[in-house]
Amino acid sequence: MRNLLSFFLYCLPLLSVAQEDSTEVFDYSRFGDAQGVKRYCNQKVLNQTPQRIISIGMEQLGEFTVPDLPLSAMLPAMQSFSATGMFGLKAQVNIPVVSTNKIIWQLGANYWGSRISIENPGTHPLASRLSTHSLASTGINTTIFKPLNEKNFLIVQASADFNGIFQSVKDINNKALTISGSALYGWKLSEKNMLGIGLARTYRAGQIMHLPVVLWNKTFNDKWGMELLLPARGHLRYNFSTASIVQLGFELEGNQFWMRLPGSANGTIFIQRGELKPRIMWDKKLTGFLWFNAQAGLRYNWRFDGMDVYNGKKLSQRYFTSALGNPLYVGFSLNFVSP
Repeated sequence: MRNLLSFFLYCLPLLSVAQEDSTEVFDYSRFGDAQGVKRYCNQKVLNQTPQRIISIGMEQLGEFTVPDLPLSAMLPAMQSFSATGMFGLKAQVNIPVVSTNKIIWQLGANYWGSRISIENPGTHPLASRLSTHSLASTGINTTIFKPLNEKNFLIVQASADFNGIFQSVKDINNKALTISGSALYGWKLSEKNMLGIGLARTYRAGQIMHLPVVLWNKTFNDKWGMELLLPARGHLRYNFSTASIVQLGFELEGNQFWMRLPGSANGTIFIQRGELKPRIMWDKKLTGFLWFNAQAGLRYNWRFDGMDVYNGKKLSQRYFTSALGNPLYVGFSLNFVSP
């Protein structure tokens, strides 16, 4: 026993040295200084609604009036109609081309088609065209989100769309083309708050406008937040959970649509369509990255005018100004979203 105790006392200092040596195996200084790494902000705030990569949806409007359509393109006399409804189809794709912490670049395509169901259009040239052909808009777009550092970022967006009531593909021409875009400079104030200001060229109200824009996405707490891109849209958000979100707000939609109309001065007119939609929306995760959206609200007629020539500067002749009725509407879509 005495010999065993002596052996233990002899080995104890050696074990201590071995432990000290083991702690010196990793030299953390070789991994560099983390404070020297440049960091960049991202494009989201906490609990923000997921961004749609692929979206297919429809909307249905109720009955409304279509007053003051011209009896003839060359005469001031007007005639009113009743619409039993309007059906709309929407589809969009936004694919990330480059997605790194230094830049996010997306390319996309979109389609928006609406057809008014007019009761007894008869031989009226404009009413019959509206009831048998869609107000169609299709085009491409691109968006660049460029973080400058942890606090500042740039957003540049541009789109080109062909809009019109086309009887065939041959009708599509450069007069039906509209170009829109925006540029913003912003501040990522925290993971719950980001703010941006800039300028935009838009046709959302039915005619070309150049105006200031404000981006403000803010999460107040685990349940409440807001997502604003004024004046285009703005919503107050409530998160039941990470997979169920309700929003209350509005969106301004529209564009300028080319149409061939025999009898008019140039054989064509431009229909300027703008509408404001106060609405409530519900986004629900179905599985994985597949989400369902349902919305309901009011379609308020902002503008529905028929023009002879309108290129942003010259207004030659106004054929009609129709104060369309303001029906309720519902809409649904399936959306494949980003992580």
